[in-house]
Amino acid sequence: MSKALAGYRILDFTHVQSGPTCTQLLAWFGADVIKVERAGEGDATRGQLRDIAGADSLYFTMLNHNKRSVTIDTKKPQGKAVLERLIAGCDVLVENFAPGALDRMGFGWERIHALNPRMVVASVKGFGPGKYELCKVYENVAQCAGGSASTTGFDDGPPMVTGAQIGDSGTGLHLALGILAALLQRHQSGRGQKVLAPMQDAVLNLCRVKLRDQQRLERTGTMHEYPQYPDGEFGEAVPRAGNASGGGQPGAILRCKGWETDPNAYIYFITQAAVWPAVCKVIGEPNWIDDEAYATPAARLLHLKPIFARIERWTMTRTKFEAMDILNQLDIPCGPILSMKELAEEPSLRASGTVVEVDHPVRGKYLTVGNPIKLSDSPTEVTRSPLLGEHTDEVLSQFGFSPAQIDALRAERVI
Repeated sequence: MSKALAGYRILDFTHVQSGPTCTQLLAWFGADVIKVERAGEGDATRGQLRDIAGADSLYFTMLNHNKRSVTIDTKKPQGKAVLERLIAGCDVLVENFAPGALDRMGFGWERIHALNPRMVVASVKGFGPGKYELCKVYENVAQCAGGSASTTGFDDGPPMVTGAQIGDSGTGLHLALGILAALLQRHQSGRGQKVLAPMQDAVLNLCRVKLRDQQRLERTGTMHEYPQYPDGEFGEAVPRAGNASGGGQPGAILRCKGWETDPNAYIYFITQAAVWPAVCKVIGEPNWIDDEAYATPAARLLHLKPIFARIERWTMTRTKFEAMDILNQLDIPCGPILSMKELAEEPSLRASGTVVEVDHPVRGKYLTVGNPIKLSDSPTEVTRSPLLGEHTDEVLSQFGFSPAQIDALRAERVI
C-alpha cells in the first residue's frame, strides 16, 4: 500500500523533543523526512541520558524513527548553497530553534519564500507574540506557563508538572496538524505559509477544561465536582483537584490488594450515574440505591469522600486486574494504574504496533512507542533512527549533486 504522505519531503531542522515528535509523526505517515544535523555533533539528544557507551541514546532513537540524516555546516557559504537547494526541493521546513535563529542564519521567511514559494515553514516556539516571545522554553516551563502545573497536584501541596510530555510532544502533535492543514490549503492556493505552534498555547489547549472551570468558578464561586466541595473554600483561581476527574462523573484513585508493596496497585474508579445501582450492589451497599443521601448525583456530591472510602474497602480485597474483570462485566467505568514495565510487556500493545521492538546497528534491540494513530490504508512500519550523517551522500545525490561535488564538500568539511 502507498503511504498517506508519500511524495512529500520534509526538511527537518528540529532537535530534542517537540520538533522531532512532529517530524517523526510525518515520517510514520510516509513523508521523506531529511534531518539536518551538525557534523560531528548532531542532535543534542544523541548523547543525552546515554545508557550504552558509543550508542545514540534512547532519547534520540525514540524520537527520530523513519528519518534520514544529513550533516551540513550551514555557517559556511558552501553549506548555505547546499541548504538553498534542499529548500527549493522540499515541501516543508520544520524548526524549533531559539527565536530568531533562522533569521540569523540568513534563512528567514522572506528568503525561504523566495527560494520556494510553495514551502510550508513550521515552527515550535515557547511563547507566541507578546512580552515573552523571545524566551527559551522547555517542557516543565511550558507546563507551568500553560496552566497545567497550577491545576495539577493536591490542594495542600505545591503546583505539579505531569509525567506526560504535554509541553514538548503535545506541541509537536499540534504542529503536525498545522502542517497538514497548510499542505491541504496549498493544493488550492499554490502557496506555502508559516505555521506556528507555541508551547504555551498547546498546553493551554490541552488544559481547556480548566479554563472552562475558571469561568464557572467566577460565576458561581464553587464547583461541586471538586474535592474542595462541600467542606473547603474556593479562591479566585481554579484549584488543584487531586485525582478528581474534573468532569461530570466523579472519580478517584483507590487502593487495591497488594498496595502495601506495589506502588501501582491502584485502580481509577468512576461512579457514573447510569451504573450507580450496580456500584452499590457490587460493594455490598444495596440500600444506598434508594437512600436519599445517595440516590441522586447531586446528593452524592455531598458525600463523595465516604462513598469512595467505602468503595476502596471493596477494591482493597482484590487485585487491580481482578477488580477490572468484575467491574467491566457490570459496565462500571474503571482503569488500572499501569506502570511503564506493565505497558512495555502488554501483549495487546505489541500486537497493535503501539509498542514496537526495533533493531539498531549499534545499540541492538530496544522498545519504542509506535505510531499512536492507525490508518487502515496506510499502516506504519517503524524503522530505526538514522546514524549521524548516514544518508548525506544519498540525499545530496538525489538533489542533483554529483559524486565529485559531494567529495569536494566533504573535503571542505561542509558535510
